[in-house]
This record gives sequence, structure tokens and C-alpha cells, in this order.
Amino acid sequence: MTSRLEIPKMYKLFIDGKFTRTESERFLDAVNPKDGKKICNISRASRKDIRNSVVAARKGFSQWSEKTAYERGQIMYRLAEMLEGRKEQFTEEIFISTKQTSAVCRKEVKKAIDRIVYFSGFCDKWIQLSGSVNPVQAGYFNFSIPEPTGIVGIVLPDTLSFLPLISRLSAVTASGNSCIIIANESAPLPALSVAEVIATSDFPAGVINILTGKKSELTPHLAGHFDVNAIDVCADKNTDRKALQELCANNVKRFNFIKYEHDWYNDSDNENLKEIEKFSELKTVWHTMGM
Repeated sequence: MTSRLEIPKMYKLFIDGKFTRTESERFLDAVNPKDGKKICNISRASRKDIRNSVVAARKGFSQWSEKTAYERGQIMYRLAEMLEGRKEQFTEEIFISTKQTSAVCRKEVKKAIDRIVYFSGFCDKWIQLSGSVNPVQAGYFNFSIPEPTGIVGIVLPDTLSFLPLISRLSAVTASGNSCIIIANESAPLPALSVAEVIATSDFPAGVINILTGKKSELTPHLAGHFDVNAIDVCADKNTDRKALQELCANNVKRFNFIKYEHDWYNDSDNENLKEIEKFSELKTVWHTMGM
């Protein structure tokens, strides 16, 4: 009797709220580093997929930024609820995708869910904390009001596979930005499962787009795209910071760089108002003072 041939799952890209095949039809193997066994197939995104993601993110930004801060907070909290219900699945996926122990994987998942809750609570508070009433000449009011910057490209590190994803996604979207995420290259499975959760959540299509593939191939195209407003790079050991900054300078993108040694479990470094303000713009309004 012949043994059964297993059929590994083929994970697609998550663009505009839908799971789409890469236009190049290329794929990569996701492998368990503990035993070398194949886990699944993942799509290898291309430059064209980056362009499609930017179009989707621009549409998603319009819808997401127009929602009330309270509603954004509720939607983000709902995402935390959904991840809580599937925390055992994510613990297992991190375990088979990395060399971490089961206990460490469980700790990572719980910390990530708590981080979403933190930023969901900031959605309707950060504007009051970041805005100001400015002293000007008599007869006028002058207000500085923060607004989301637009489309943010997020490049995840190849260290942890889940906590950096949730940390950066939450900080970027809390203020109303949309994002394009290039997933952890060595352990992409948790990010792809997060995409499946987002697809059934209340996030508008295009707000969160997740691509898998070679970061060395995708990151320069994302950093150089003229309709991307900011880049959030979580560095690996070989990340070329200068080259990415030069690409961002072409259209004066905001550039945020998180060092390879960053401690993702440290709450003071990851849960604060500054992480939201990194991807916001200040609008100043003058108004005459009534007599």
C-alpha cells in the first residue's frame, strides 16, 4: 500500500481585503527550522504586487481615516478579541516556524494581544495629547491638530515572527493610517494567519495589506514608491539603512528605523504616544476670536 502524498497549503498575498495570487506565480517554501520539514507554500511577491498594494492602501486610507476615533478603537479591540480566541493556533504556528519553546511562543502571543488593546484605547485620546492651542497675537485662536500621514510601509524583522507584526501594525493604524506589511521572511506563517483574521474583521479593505517574499527584493520598491508616505523599518543585521533613506528622500517620506537589538517585550519602548506620533502630521488652523 502506497503512503498518502500530503498537499501543503498554498498561502496567497493579502491585498485589498482579498487573498490574491502573486502576478509572478512564484512561491517559496516555509520550513520548520527544528526538523527541516516543509510547513507550507507561500507566495513570493513582486514589484507589481507592491504597486497593487499601494493602490489598495490609498483606498483603504480614505475609508479608515474618515471613521471616528471611537470606531477605530472598537475595530482594533475586536481584532484583539479574535486573536484571543485563536491564541492556541498562533502559539502552535510560531512554535513550528521558529526555534522558540512552546512557553516562549505562548508568552509572545499574549504580549501581542495585550499590545493591540493598549493602542485601541489610544485611538480616541492621542489627538488631545498631541494637539495644542498655540499662543498668538490678540484677536485669534491658533490650533495645531495632528492627522494621519497616509500610507505606511512596514518592513518586519526576521527575529520574532508575531509580536513585531502586531506592535507596528497597531501603532500605525491607531491614528488612521493604512499600511503595507512585508512579513518576516524566515517565519511568515503567523503573519499570513493574521491576514486570515483581518479578512473576517471589521477593518475596511485595503487598510492592512500583507506581502510575503524576499525582503531584499521588495523593500527598495516599497521605499521608492512615490505614493507611499512613510517607511517603518525593523532592521535585520544586514539592513542597508543609508540606501533606504536615499530612496525615501525621493518624495520626502518619513523614515523610522528600529534597531536590530530592539526589545519587543519592553512596554516603555513599544507602548507610548511617540509610536503613534511618528506617523502623523500637524495641521495648524487660525480662527478669529469673537467679540
